[in-house]
Amino acid sequence: MLINFSNILPLPTIFGILIGFAILMYILLDGFVLGVGILFPFAPSNKCRESLMHSIAPFWDANQTWLVLGGGGLLISFPLAYSILLAAYYVPIICMLIGLVFRGACFEFYMKESEPSIKMLWSYGFHFGSLCAAFFQGCILGSYIQGVTVIGRNFAGQSWDWFSGLSMMMGILLVFGYALIGASWGIIKTSEETQRWTRYAALYTSIIVSSFAFVIFLMLPMIQPQIGERWFATWGSTSLTLAWILFLGALMIRFWKSIRSCQFRQYEYRPFLYIVSIFALSCIGLGLSMHPWIVPYHYTLDQASAADTSLSLILIGMLIVMPVILAYTIYTYSIFWGKSHVHQNEHY
Repeated sequence: MLINFSNILPLPTIFGILIGFAILMYILLDGFVLGVGILFPFAPSNKCRESLMHSIAPFWDANQTWLVLGGGGLLISFPLAYSILLAAYYVPIICMLIGLVFRGACFEFYMKESEPSIKMLWSYGFHFGSLCAAFFQGCILGSYIQGVTVIGRNFAGQSWDWFSGLSMMMGILLVFGYALIGASWGIIKTSEETQRWTRYAALYTSIIVSSFAFVIFLMLPMIQPQIGERWFATWGSTSLTLAWILFLGALMIRFWKSIRSCQFRQYEYRPFLYIVSIFALSCIGLGLSMHPWIVPYHYTLDQASAADTSLSLILIGMLIVMPVILAYTIYTYSIFWGKSHVHQNEHY
């Protein structure tokens, strides 16, 4: 007889946290891969491009496991939310998936091609695939924050409702945000000319990211009053919001300072850790701002969840699968940690 964990655990909230964690892991891990792809054509030399490509070769494919886990978890634990959101974001999701598939194919062909002109063609394909995937992920996020049109249990809007000023700005923000994570990753994994260039790239992209993030922060309470009420309804919530923003600002200042010191080998990891922390805290803050909505602003986690018995069974599977994915992710990164090296006629 299956144990019904709903009697002792808030299962919808737990699954919301697990799905959010999977999406956060995807953003952080595949984010630097997409960022390297976005920066790739702007590298100063072929040697730099080869070094950047080899820095992500052991990791890029496995990182997408977290995206699959997040999407699959949404389907089985919140089927109502899945049906509504998939219909609302069908166009940007398809565009994102095309970008991810195209990026992967171009990566494989690039790594195995020897003809310089054809290799350059695949490199631009890798760049545009990464750019497309990052941009449409940001569009989905921006549109999700604004909310969707729902009547009853169905999406009642148009296919292009996701297209708005906020979604475009979030798309641009995520493109430069991923580029920032990719540049910070390059500081750790590359050396000499490539590392110097990634340091400058990280500095410039961080200025753009900070500017866009600040503008979006000012816009959100006006575009979506429910978020504004969550942030500024009381003196306590206002103080917490401002403290959160100031803390993120302090981390960004520490990041800018770490760019100077990362020329020393023992400090190379600091920019990446600061940026990952900023992204993680931003995602957590946004998640808390949206709680408890999973179909904003129509259905909460409790209202859209599957039956308690189903969630109890799924929880057992998640408690087995997620630690396994975490374990092999940590193992992969520990095995391939250190500087990436490029050797002639060597394929990954």
